[in-house]
Amino acid sequence: MDDDILQYTRLRELYEDEEKPFELLLLADEKREAIQQYIDSARIFVLEKDDIIIAVFVLQEITSLSIEIKNIAVAEAYQGKGIGKYLLSEAAKIAQEMGYEDMLIGTANGSIMQLYLYQKEGFEIVGIRKNFFTDNYPKPIYENGILCKHMIVLQKKLNT
Repeated sequence: MDDDILQYTRLRELYEDEEKPFELLLLADEKREAIQQYIDSARIFVLEKDDIIIAVFVLQEITSLSIEIKNIAVAEAYQGKGIGKYLLSEAAKIAQEMGYEDMLIGTANGSIMQLYLYQKEGFEIVGIRKNFFTDNYPKPIYENGILCKHMIVLQKKLNT
């Protein structure tokens, strides 16, 4: 992450009684109903700059050894500055400290930049959830001119 941004930010877990940053969460998941399905059983971490939330990631336990990043988003004004990479690294550290052995993340088949970033950060493709987006979203979603049909599932081993 750009050093000038890093020195003025703070990563912390969102308190239970705090308002959830839906504006940011909706950047990564276009359907509020989908977010509602996991948000109350997950842990939410926010990156703040000058007491303003500029990024978020959400962790949800899958099994006692596996955790998933359900949502990760950076405010548009801060994208392209290495914050996503920083969040992935911090999420992995937190998950490892919590005792998890691997971390999952899913993204659409058209999410070219996300697929590039996740693999560059040590995630490997382990599966495809066929027709996930066409089955679960009322309107077609396009990214990079590609119809998002399938969810690509990636995994990172945390103990290596």
